[in-house]
Amino acid sequence: MPLRSIATFLFMLIFAGAVQASTILVWGDSLSAGYGLKSGEAWPTLLQTRLTDEGFRHTVVNASVSGETSAGGRSRLPAALEQHKPSIVILELGANDGLRGLRPQLMAENLTAMIDAARAAGSQVLLVGMHMPPNYGAAYTRRFAQTFTDVAQAREVPLVPFLLDGFADQPELFLSDGIHPTAEAQPRVLDTVWQGLQPLLGRK
Repeated sequence: MPLRSIATFLFMLIFAGAVQASTILVWGDSLSAGYGLKSGEAWPTLLQTRLTDEGFRHTVVNASVSGETSAGGRSRLPAALEQHKPSIVILELGANDGLRGLRPQLMAENLTAMIDAARAAGSQVLLVGMHMPPNYGAAYTRRFAQTFTDVAQAREVPLVPFLLDGFADQPELFLSDGIHPTAEAQPRVLDTVWQGLQPLLGRK
């Protein structure tokens, strides 16, 4: 094989690997799936736009599923890691565990298992936390929120403590169910996630 052909072949292999390694997998529930929103309004879509505008070559794959629990996400994740081979996994699960009153310890085990699986597949992980409404009781809401911090510290991964930070007390930024943010709130969600994600992006 001529030297030029060999060089071209090697370049194509390197380029293909770089493209493959630039996927960001959003692994969440309805808060990331865009429940109640029009196509293109959810924060993961806005994330793709921001990445492109700022010169990053990452491709966002939003595999979030409305109603997903940490247990469901744990069972589905290995196949998604194999399919998409992400360089970064944004792990936004747990809200439905809390709404169902499930034990935070079980959520912690599932989150930890997903972090370990993602890392074993060569991915960085950004963990995104959630808070429960006060009507779930002070003890439960406190323990629920703390679980994300504990998991992040134990596995030494970056944490966004609260996906809805800064507007959770503004009902006008939520749909009629009082749970899911409106389209107007999505840029604020993106700004919150971006703070934790940007350091993981590396060079443009």
